[in-house]
Amino acid sequence: MWTNFHTHSAYCDGKGELSHFVQRAIELNMKGIGFSSHAPIPFDCKWCMSKESFRGYLEEIATLRKVNPDIEIYTGLESDYIPTVISPEQFNRQLDYVIGSIHFVDQLPDGSNWEIDGLHTNFLTGLAAIFNNNIRNAICRYYELTREMINSSTPDIVGHIDKIKIQNIDKKFFSEEEPWYRHEIAKTIDVIQEAGAIVEVNTRGIYQRKSKTTYPSPWILEILCERNIPVLLSSDAHHLNDLINQFNETARMLEEIGFKTLTSLHEGNWKHFKFNANGIIFS
Repeated sequence: MWTNFHTHSAYCDGKGELSHFVQRAIELNMKGIGFSSHAPIPFDCKWCMSKESFRGYLEEIATLRKVNPDIEIYTGLESDYIPTVISPEQFNRQLDYVIGSIHFVDQLPDGSNWEIDGLHTNFLTGLAAIFNNNIRNAICRYYELTREMINSSTPDIVGHIDKIKIQNIDKKFFSEEEPWYRHEIAKTIDVIQEAGAIVEVNTRGIYQRKSKTTYPSPWILEILCERNIPVLLSSDAHHLNDLINQFNETARMLEEIGFKTLTSLHEGNWKHFKFNANGIIFS
């Protein structure tokens, strides 16, 4: 049986109503599902939930929980971290969990926030305007913000930790083997370990064909395994049929790396469970 706590519905940029996701999760014999729409942001963002929708989102999840006792349903958000603008801690009291993710890095000359995982052309615009085409400085700033988020506003789950790599098409900017990049990852893992956060293993890049590997890359997962840092499996689903997309293959990879457990919310608490390529073992 699987669980998935990174899902996006029609409340943000997902395709499908909350009830449809629950029904699909039941059809898949999932143990639990958590909703994690993109949190409202105080500026125009086409893929975020609106501030006006937030109360309805919470109420609808509460209703679904009451009428679907055979599956565990949890209330979450995927919150951005933008210094002085938004952070995961803003939502803690209203939710079962928060995913903290970096989607924006600093500001463009017109004052708008530079989105780093959108269109590649937009990425190139920001790279030139903010970092004078210095990819190393841009990547280092991304990980600096990740560490700042974890230190100042520790989320339950650190989302798609190395997602910025999707802009590194055909390794045209850098190699993940370069010492400076490995150093940034090492510093970030140190902060995660000290904070006690969970790291998600996100399969979305693979099934969208934007990455050949999970977020984070397998070599990073090897370090997390060595450090005994908890991980959970998620698909970052925006469509009903992606709820457990690439789970079997990824779980098999995690087994080969050496992971013995996956972390999941169960009966209201984060717990560690044995697993195999067919699912999490809750018994």
